Amino acid sequence: MFATSLGDGAELRPLEPWRAEEFLAHIDRGREFIGRHVGLADAAADLDSARGWLQSYADKTAADAGRLYGIWLDGLLVGGVLFRTFDAPAGNCEAGCWLEPAASGRGLVTRAATVIIDWAIRERGIHRVEWLVSSENTPSINVAKRLGMTRDGVQRQNHSYRGARQDTEIWSVLAPEWHAAHGAA
Repeated sequence: MFATSLGDGAELRPLEPWRAEEFLAHIDRGREFIGRHVGLADAAADLDSARGWLQSYADKTAADAGRLYGIWLDGLLVGGVLFRTFDAPAGNCEAGCWLEPAASGRGLVTRAATVIIDWAIRERGIHRVEWLVSSENTPSINVAKRLGMTRDGVQRQNHSYRGARQDTEIWSVLAPEWHAAHGAA
């Protein structure tokens, strides 16, 4: 197994189905906070559904259609980043994140997302990385800004979440922009 240091006692590692109990404990600690904007809190309601959600990403990884990574802080799983979609032949993917409240405000998501986006662009030849976020999720919008993404637009009331219609902002970064900001390969 590998781990990538994010500094300050934090690591980025693959988040796999055999970690379902640890994952569920993490979701339980942050369920209300995570669930304000992200359906993951509802998708991982118990051990079986948590294992199933992790397995869905293991299957996506095997099919080269998505990836999932956990963020550990001082040995405790506190969040994660993922490629919800990943289409290398088309050169497009969608990145996303979640974090429990005790770990927020430390730059962990920005550092972790930088690692996976850099890999996608430099190693896999991805041209466009998207970040879809509820217009109400200011912390995630701020991550998109720190990643150097551009706000492409808003899909108005396109998504029903917990009984309410929400707007979804679309942010993106293109490979040439990433290379300009992070050095050419």
